[in-house]
Amino acid sequence: MALGSNLPGAHGSPEDLLEAALSFFSEAGLPILRRSSWWRSSPWPDPSGHEYRNGVAIVEATIDPPETIRRLLGIETRFGRVRGARNADRTLDLDLIDHGGHVMQTPGLTLPHPRAHERLFVMGPLAEIAPDWRHPLLGRTASELAATAVAGRDARPAS
Repeated sequence: MALGSNLPGAHGSPEDLLEAALSFFSEAGLPILRRSSWWRSSPWPDPSGHEYRNGVAIVEATIDPPETIRRLLGIETRFGRVRGARNADRTLDLDLIDHGGHVMQTPGLTLPHPRAHERLFVMGPLAEIAPDWRHPLLGRTASELAATAVAGRDARPAS
């Protein structure tokens, strides 16, 4: 699962907001097994907005993909996410990248995430904690995908 923020909401910084959001995952039945460091990147596709912080967490999901995304959207709402224009500034963005290798396409969910493999701000953090994860359709590892990602090429660890 990928996390992103470029607006702090009621928190001191996007990093603080992301840390606070992670604290609700267990409560939502999605305990965190591993997580990446925070990465920074320019907003994409328009680099004139607020800089982003992104990361990836691997969670234990014993529920099906639609229920998992429903719970993630609930966490987004709790942190003030308002859906508007695509790629607009946001307090919290939670994307389900993979769910046990499921491949599915419904009006509310596509797995694997249809654009994650193109984004260094997703594949970089994923390669940090699970370099050998394989994309269910492409068969390439997170490390390989990070090396060839075309979006967010300026992404790098924040610290």
